[in-house]
Amino acid sequence: MKLEYLFVYGSLRKALGHPAHEFVQKYYDYIGEAKTKGILYNLSDFPAAIQTEEEKYIVGELYKIKNLDELSFAMAQIDDYEGILDEDGNIPLYKKVKGDVLLKNGDTTKAWIYFYNRLIENHNVIESGDILDFQN
Repeated sequence: MKLEYLFVYGSLRKALGHPAHEFVQKYYDYIGEAKTKGILYNLSDFPAAIQTEEEKYIVGELYKIKNLDELSFAMAQIDDYEGILDEDGNIPLYKKVKGDVLLKNGDTTKAWIYFYNRLIENHNVIESGDILDFQN
């Protein structure tokens, strides 16, 4: 059976209590805390992650789709939430990539990750890579 995973690091994390997380819970099962290579920035209104090959990590959560038949619908809703499709001709806010995610037990899997797709200038790096550390 094919498994599809989603890695979230910002407003979709359960600890933040954002209403959008209810959607994630409806369509995905929580697997556990995880991390992926990247750099996390504070854009004031939301966090933004960019990919890197450096040994820097973004902390988040890994989820598995509950029903593979609902994957297309579930991902389309998250694409919309994350600003993947910009009808105004602007550069999309985020891009979706399948990347490596490292679980706490040392296992690695591939998951869908939303990385920021615009220039990040004059924004502060969240050094821990964890939005929860930054907000506390």
